[in-house]
Formats: sequence, C-alpha cells, structure tokens
Amino acid sequence: MKKPIALLAVLAAALAFVASASAHPLGNFTINHYDRIEPSGDRLYVLYVLDMAEIPTFQTKPTVDAAGEAVYGRRLAASLARHVQASVGGTPVALRPVEHVLAFPPGQAGLRTTRLELLLESPPLAHGGALDYRDGNYSGRIGWKEIVIKAGSGAKVSGSNVPSSSISHELLAYPKNLLQSPLDVTSAQAQVTPGTGNGSPPTLIPRDVLEQRVGVRAVADGGFASLIAQDHLSAGIILISLAVALFWGAAHALSPGHGKSIVAAYLVGQRGTPRHAVLLGLTVTVTHTLGVFGLGLVTLLLSQFIVPDTLYPWLNLVAGLMVVGIGASVFRTRLQKRRAAAPHEHAHAHGLEHDHDHDHDHEHGHSHAPPDALSARSLLAVGVSGGLLPCPSALVVLLAAISLHRVAFGLVLIVAFSVGLAATITGIGMVAVLAKRVFGRMSGNGGVIRLLPAVSALVILVAGVLMTVRAIPQLT
Repeated sequence: MKKPIALLAVLAAALAFVASASAHPLGNFTINHYDRIEPSGDRLYVLYVLDMAEIPTFQTKPTVDAAGEAVYGRRLAASLARHVQASVGGTPVALRPVEHVLAFPPGQAGLRTTRLELLLESPPLAHGGALDYRDGNYSGRIGWKEIVIKAGSGAKVSGSNVPSSSISHELLAYPKNLLQSPLDVTSAQAQVTPGTGNGSPPTLIPRDVLEQRVGVRAVADGGFASLIAQDHLSAGIILISLAVALFWGAAHALSPGHGKSIVAAYLVGQRGTPRHAVLLGLTVTVTHTLGVFGLGLVTLLLSQFIVPDTLYPWLNLVAGLMVVGIGASVFRTRLQKRRAAAPHEHAHAHGLEHDHDHDHDHEHGHSHAPPDALSARSLLAVGVSGGLLPCPSALVVLLAAISLHRVAFGLVLIVAFSVGLAATITGIGMVAVLAKRVFGRMSGNGGVIRLLPAVSALVILVAGVLMTVRAIPQLT
C-alpha cells in the first residue's frame, strides 16, 4: 500500500512545479554579479556578490575539488578584484580583497550553485572628486549585472547615475518582471566626498545563513529536472518518472518556440499527411536528444574553448536561416505551380475541349505545375529546425545524471522528454492536416483552400525572418 502512495506523491510533486520549469530564475547558464560601492569614512568599500547558476558551477567543480574550497575561494576573490577598476578625481584607486564568504547553495536536479560575497577596500582617499567605477568580470557571459552606490558613515555621494539600493536584494530575489531583460550595468559614476577615519565597512552574510536564504528565495526546482534526484529508484518510480518526463516534454513544446506554427503551415501548404506529421515528430525527437547530448559533451569536454551558452544564439540563427530557406522554397514552388496552371485555367475559361480524362483529385482539371509532394530533404529540415535548440533543463538532467552516476536513467529521461516534445508537435501537425481536409470538403471554400498553400508559405518565410532577426543581436 505504501508503494502506490509513494508513486502518487512523486507524480503530484513533479506536476506541482508546472509554472517553474527552470531552477535559477535567470537560467541555468547565467553568471550574475552585483557591486555595492560604499564610500565610508576616508575609504572606498565595495561589497561584491557573485551568483553562478548550475551549469557554470558544474564546470568549475573539478577545479574546486582539486584545489579545495578555501584555496578556490581565495583565487576567485583575487581574480574578481583584478577585473574591477576605480578612480576618484582622476586618480586610480586600488581595491584589495579583505574578506570573503564562499557558499554552494542547492540548485536544480541535485546540482549546486555558487555564491561568493567579497569585501573590497581601498587605501585612505587623499581627496574627493568624480568617482569612475568599472566591473569587467565575466563580460562575455549572460546574466544579471547590477551596480549601486550608497554613502556610508561620514562620506557623501551626489550626482550618481546608478541607484542607491538593489532591486534584486543583492541577487537574492530577482524581480520577475525583469527576468527576460536582466540588468546589464557594468559601470557607474558619481561625485564622492570622503569623511575621516576607517568608516564602517559592509558586512558579509555567514555561509550557513547564506545557503539557507539563497536556497529559499532564489532557487525554484523544476519538476522535470527533479526526477533525476529521486532517492530510491524502484521500477515503479522509474515508470512514473518516465511518464512525468513525457508530460514535461509535451508541456515544454507548448511554450514559445519549437516551430509549432511552422510545422502546421508546412503540412498545410505542402499537402501533408498524418504519416508526414509522424515523421516530423520522430525527427524532432532525434534532433532534440542529439542536441542535448552534443551540448553536454561541449559542457564537459570543451568548456575551456567554447562557452556553452554562447552556442544558443548560433543555434537560434541556424534554425532561423533553415526556416527562411524552407519558406522561400515552398513559396517558390507555389509561384511556379501558379504560373504553370494559369494558361491551362485560361483555356478552360474559353471553353476549349480536352481529349483526355481529368484527375479530379486536384483543384481544377489537370495541372502542368510542379507537384506538391513533400521532399525528404525539406521534411527533414522542418523537423531539425523544431528540435535543434536543446532545452536547458534537459542539459541539467544530463549533467546531474553524470554527477550522481545515474547516466542510464538520465538518458532515458531525456529521451522521454524529447518524445513528449515531439508528440505535441506531431499532434499539432495532425490537427493541421485533418483541419485542411475538413475545410476542403466544405462547399464555398474552394478559393480559400487554393490560397492556403501560398499563405502557409508566407507564414513560414515570415517566421524564419523573425527568428533570424531576433538571433542576430544575441550573437554579440
């Protein structure tokens, strides 16, 4: 009796996280940093906070294990300090590490995140003036970048071009309305008037409190990724987990992307059949699964040469260009068919007789235009474009499976997720195919049906152009 209840509990817990599919609020790839510049007394202090999501933390794990947490923390603090520059009144100000706290709060799928709080201190300021501060850490990585300037005891700040308080609560609670367009502030300017004495430096949060606060406020585990971290893997748990992975894949396919409109438009415009819809679904499954494994290999073996998150914009661009090519090809075919059919239709309009039998399965008499048959190459291209971009949660599952020595279980979870993704896309394709057939049988819609192929080609072409335009700015 206990086992069925436990299985239901696993299913209910997984489904309860439908709204939170990714662990770190800004994504599993992000490296986020926050600088609080605080003139206090006659010194300049900086509270520097580094927040690394699951995948960057996973990549640094071998280094941490080899050096030890204490040595790694000191090296990381020194590296961060070297890439911070400050000047007051045109005079460079050296900022040296004074104290740091390193923690590894729990993240998604049993993986860890990284949080480092670092206190930087300047020598006594000889004079005040214009403060110019620049943070060059992780300039090529995506993530939240925030700077604030706040006056401490005895010092004054005026004319600042950044706020005096953090809207992310020092990377502990990111604003939900800015998750899709995170802050990207890497420099700050203000007028600073120092006081006297050492002042009061900012305080760091103890490690045990830090891990507890971050785990509660900044990490929301996803239902799919949590499956890999189950304590006991009985046969029943595995079956339920696969069912939940299927569900998550199907739900993920309903989110923006994955070419649902493109698949539907392609099948409508090219006289697709249910068999074609199934083939598209299989192609999406294989492409998405191989994409996850390929990105996993890059993360594990090539991260020193290729930063995995920089591949996503390129994959978006490739998918967009593929869709543009598909749309242009379909539209060109429709134009050729229309031009070839025009003289024949004109002859019919003048009552010319034909000695041969007509095949009434097409629009009107016979046509000398190119056939509508789907080519294997274009069908494959549509399927690949729909599954080319791997889901980050699936990559987290793969990395967690390696970390937990559950590689086989992780692989079948990813395959099940991809099958669920493909099932939704296949279902949408089926609906498009069957809907066209129903409309085709309705009287008075002949003109509409004849326009559908051309309209669908334009839909594909426009969708591809939009995908390409959105991908290009992300490359930088």
